[in-house]
Amino acid sequence: MNLGKLENILSKEPKFRLKQARQAIFVDLLDDWDKATSLSLPLRQELNLVCPLKIKAEVSRSRDKNSLKSLLELSDGLKIETVLLRHAGGRNTVCVSSQAGCPLGCLFCATGKMGFKRNLTADEIVEQVLFWARQLKSDSKRVTNLVFMGMGEPFLNYESVLAAIKILNDKDGLNIGARHISLSTIGVSEGIRKLAEEKLQLNLALSLHAPSDRLRAEIIPYNGANSMKNLIKDINYYLEQTGRRLMIEYLMIDGFNDSPEQALELAELLNNIEPPLFFVNLIAYNPTDEFKPSTSRAIFAFKKILRDKKIDVTERYRFGQDIKAACGQLAGKG
Repeated sequence: MNLGKLENILSKEPKFRLKQARQAIFVDLLDDWDKATSLSLPLRQELNLVCPLKIKAEVSRSRDKNSLKSLLELSDGLKIETVLLRHAGGRNTVCVSSQAGCPLGCLFCATGKMGFKRNLTADEIVEQVLFWARQLKSDSKRVTNLVFMGMGEPFLNYESVLAAIKILNDKDGLNIGARHISLSTIGVSEGIRKLAEEKLQLNLALSLHAPSDRLRAEIIPYNGANSMKNLIKDINYYLEQTGRRLMIEYLMIDGFNDSPEQALELAELLNNIEPPLFFVNLIAYNPTDEFKPSTSRAIFAFKKILRDKKIDVTERYRFGQDIKAACGQLAGKG
């Protein structure tokens, strides 16, 4: 799909044609222009040739069918992954990739190990959400939430990510509310500060995963470019500008960052966040060759210490472990 080419083709047509075409894409969720019968046959043929709607993808389903992972093939042959999480109560969250691969090389992340290929275009980001929207339509469901927690660091592809969000948020697009869209960053200072200036009420998540610079640098090489001290300044600026609550993601890794002493150290670090508009989301790590998840006992103890220190803390339910669709496991193949 190429929305730029679509607009160029329709620039020769009456203005209402573009609205009809956008409805075919984002409302009717068509996968073939031949089905857009409001358009003339010659125009449909041209659109199928220059701006096809077909999305090449392979889908894997978890045993409980609550998680689905799709491997999408891009026009240049690269492959990226996107995930659909189906929640009780009717919420349907799409986890979106912003890059093919990732340049940051975090040790806990499968994407980081595959290296960096390129940034995705806004259209390629939108296409991931469209794919799942089409799947959900067959069950009379829709995409309700969007998280940029897939392959890549969204703030290293800032312009394309924001352009995609504006399309997906548009009432004439998929009409996903800004408050239902979250971006997760490892701590890219420029991106955090730029997002603070946006007039969109998006959600921000910080992948912290350690209570100190020394420990964080062991699994996140990028930490050397933005220390904890500077990161706290960035976060405080974001909170002052937006007044929006921040989520702090913390992977619980056995024997690495899950001791009672580290919980106390984390609580002390987080006391430097002002205003205190944040909560900590503890995530049991998904097993890999290098790391193991913390035990339930360790997570419980860690959580209790944070709560005793008046830190708001939750624990994330793990989705998609059996199809490697969970946090840190997305790595496109081929």
